[in-house]
This record gives sequence, structure tokens and C-alpha cells, in this order.
Amino acid sequence: MTLGRARHQIPGRPGRASNGTGEAHAKLSRDEAHPVPQKRESSGRVDLLMKVLSRENMLAAWKRVKANKGSAGIDGMTIEETAGYLKTHWPQIREEITNGTYRPQAVRRVEIPKPNGGVRALGIPTVVDRMIQQALLQVLQPMIDPTFSEFSFGFRPGRSAHDAVLQAQSYAQEGYRVVVDVDLEKFFDQVNHDILMDRLAKRIADKAILRLIRRYLQAGIMANGVVMDRSEGTPQGGPLSPLLANVLLDEVDQVLQKRGHRFARYADDCNVYVRSQKAGERVLLSLRKLYARLHLKVNEEKTAVGPVFGRKFLGYCLRRWSKDTVKIAVAPQAIETFKQRIRLITRRVGGKGMTQIAEQLREYMPGWKSYFRLAQTPQTFGRLDSWTRHRLRAIQLKHWRTGTTVYSRLRSLGANHELAAQIAGGAGHWWAHSKAGLNRVLTVKYFDELGIPRLT
Repeated sequence: MTLGRARHQIPGRPGRASNGTGEAHAKLSRDEAHPVPQKRESSGRVDLLMKVLSRENMLAAWKRVKANKGSAGIDGMTIEETAGYLKTHWPQIREEITNGTYRPQAVRRVEIPKPNGGVRALGIPTVVDRMIQQALLQVLQPMIDPTFSEFSFGFRPGRSAHDAVLQAQSYAQEGYRVVVDVDLEKFFDQVNHDILMDRLAKRIADKAILRLIRRYLQAGIMANGVVMDRSEGTPQGGPLSPLLANVLLDEVDQVLQKRGHRFARYADDCNVYVRSQKAGERVLLSLRKLYARLHLKVNEEKTAVGPVFGRKFLGYCLRRWSKDTVKIAVAPQAIETFKQRIRLITRRVGGKGMTQIAEQLREYMPGWKSYFRLAQTPQTFGRLDSWTRHRLRAIQLKHWRTGTTVYSRLRSLGANHELAAQIAGGAGHWWAHSKAGLNRVLTVKYFDELGIPRLT
């Protein structure tokens, strides 16, 4: 990201033109935008802008932003505080948008740790600006989305990461078993504003809408109390960013589709499937040129051409099951990420009780299970369940602490004298003794009754 002049942010009273900081954690939106029903009207300046600012559209946008429960922007106003603020200030904001004088506030920079190290930078707009962006999205997406390639799956109504993975499986099943796996270097930080606005202007004739979008692109970014100007990039975190990313990257999609290539793209993650290594190298060379036209760089360290089997795509990978059968599996990296999260929840230090642990597992595991429901390797989930229960048995032993307590608790749960005495005699060696016949006492049913979720 290219940053220009920096200016210190001075705290002020809550309001659209004031400044401050918000501390709540940001939450990402789901893949799909939910457009409100649109009547057939001309796409003239007044009609399109009035669609965005219509009461019906703005109410739908507010409900969406409220449902997402996102954090405050630089003004420090929560969703609840913004609701009260809008009751008195919305007419003025609406008038400014209508006459072209509205200026979005800077976004608040937050960093989210990546599972494989490093951080992902997000830009959190104020709640007011998120609502306006959402209102724009609800009007523009139904107009623009039908023009996108059918092989683009990210952040589009009725499409998901699962569709992209299934498309990849179908290509491999057809014999396209070499993949060109392209990773763009800091894509959301490097979007060229002029190129993006040029591509957007070819789809939208409304200059007022285009001017408002450019101002959102150029809104500064606040980090450590300092607001810096931004001349490129579209920060992740605002409702409009995914649509703008698709507008820019669709140009490459259309070229690939015109040339008859098999590909699947989800946001900036694009895989092209070919029959040979040489064909893959040719495609990669071509892609470098196509992305260069958009002033985007390919991350050479993460980009590769190679066999499709075992290559991670959206958390999944493909496995050769037989000569003619390709199955979907959870990628090893995703399994390790799952284990890291479970290790964090089930640490044997920190004083958490089993009830609190069960609650945290219920918050995490069902979502993970739902996302990876396409996997055709159920033994993976069985092994992860077994591994998780192993950790829970070790925790339970530590909670009982002394050999005497361990013995009496195991006996009350139906263990015979020999087994209870054997495990109680190893008090302090929680991990090792969580294997020694303890699964016959602390059974799957035992953890089910505690509310521990299962993947299988």
C-alpha cells in the first residue's frame, strides 16, 4: 500500500465528522450480499442514486450492518450509538451524498493473525460508512454481478467456496490434473484506483455513484492514532471491497474463459487446471502479463505449477482415490490450524473448567465442521475427534488433581479397582495416563453429556 501524508487524529465527540477509536473485534461478512428487490428503472444519475438512498434500501442496509455486529470505526461509535446518531443527522448526511459533498471518514486499521504466520490487515469503516457502502452494494451488485464469469465464486449471491472446490474436483475428474495455483501479492493493498475506476465506469454510467466510490477508495487509514492518506488499495473490511475486487479481476477471468481454460476463482485465489506441466507454465506466463496490465504482482513464492493432488485450495485438497476417482479432503494445513485452535482452548493451564471448555468448543467446532462438510474422508474427522477427547481426558485428570480424587471419581464412574488404582497411581502424568484405559471410563457418551461437540 502506498501511503502519502500522515496527520495526527484528534479525538472529538461522537459524530460523523468526529474522530476516536473503537476497540471491539471486527467480524467479516458472509460471502453473499442480499440485494433488496429492485424495480425496473432507467440507470440515470438521479434514478440510481435515489435507489441507493431510498428508505427501503437504506433500512435493508442498516439491518444488514446491525446483523453483522461489527466493531466501531475511528469515531468510536458502536452500532447502538450510531442508531441514535442517525435519527438526527441522517437528513444532513443524505443531503451531502445527494449534492456530492459527502466525505467518508478514514478506516480503522486492525491486524488479524494468519494461521500460517503473519497478519492480515483489515480496514474497518465507521458504522455510518458501512451502512452507506452496504446500500451501494445492494443496488450495484444486481446490476454488475450477472456480467461476471460463471467460474468466479467469491462474494457473489448464490455462490460459495464450496462451489469453487466442487468445480476444481470436476476438472481433476475430467483429467486436468496439473494446476496453476496463482497467489497475488498483497492484492487488496495494491489495487490501482485509476484502473479500478476505469473498469467500473464501463459498467456504471452514474458519475455521482462513481465519485462516491472513489472517495471511499481514497478515504485515509488510521493506525496508532495517525491518519494517513491512501492512493491505492481497497481495504478488506468494508461491504464494497469484495465487489470492487471482482470488478477488477473479472478482466482476467474473461480472458481465461475466452481462451477455453478450466479455472476457478474465489476472490484473489485463482486456480487454472491443465493437462501437462508445459501447458501450466505457458498459462502462468500469460497470467503474469494479464495481472501486470492491472498493476498487480504475482507472489512468486506462493505461486506454483504442479500436480493437483495435495495442493491446498480454500482449505481443501484433492486426493486420487483410484485411477478414475478424485475425492475431496481437508488440506493438511487446515487440519493443523484446527489442532492449534483446539490446543489453545484445551490448555491445561489457565484455570478453565470443563463447562467453559465445552462452551468454547461449541463456538468453534460446528462452524469448522460445516465448512469442511464436502470432505469425502470421514476417517479424518474420526481421528480429530479421538485426538480432541484425548486432550479432554488429560484435562479431566488434572482437574481431579490428587491420586485419591482420581481413584474415587473413576470408581464412581464405573471403573474397577485395578484400572482406577493404575490411573490414580500416575497422578501428574496427565497426557500419558489419559491413554491407559481411561477411554473405557471417560467414554464418548461421557463427553456428549458434557456438551462436547463431535465432528463425526
